[in-house]
Amino acid sequence: MFRAVVLIAAVVLAADQLTKYWAESALAGGQTITVVGDLLQLRLLYNPGAAFSIGSAYTWIFAVFAAAAVVAVTVVAWRVTSRAWAVALGLVLGGATTHLLDRLFREPGFARGHVVDFIDYAGFFVGNVADIALVVGVGIVMLLNVRGVPLRATASEPRSDEQVPSSGS
Repeated sequence: MFRAVVLIAAVVLAADQLTKYWAESALAGGQTITVVGDLLQLRLLYNPGAAFSIGSAYTWIFAVFAAAAVVAVTVVAWRVTSRAWAVALGLVLGGATTHLLDRLFREPGFARGHVVDFIDYAGFFVGNVADIALVVGVGIVMLLNVRGVPLRATASEPRSDEQVPSSGS
């Protein structure tokens, strides 16, 4: 299952970075693209802080937290045999990794980089694909915890490398 976690994380990372590249080229100069009236628009922002630009003066701390999250999720992912947990951790790992890369390698400099945000949710906040992956991944983690689903698949849940028995034979 670790390969599945890494694959999902890689897809999130690629989708996030490609959409940020698009946003930087298509939305430069303050352009706004209306998707659904005032509810959903595309506009480019560079966020030095966390959600809602909280902690803008402490960008380096967010780089440290993102690095810690990447390490922690990777360690936990090695133990996962549950498909649901693999999806959840893959989404979280992908989102955390791409935010870490932004913090490390984007302007204004190493460990102070700003995250590229471009999806404006009715003026409430502006995010990106990594944010969506993180919210969905953490939501799945919370649901799995509430339901008591273990990281390791039970005998009734087949692992990805096992054949699912057919009911007709």
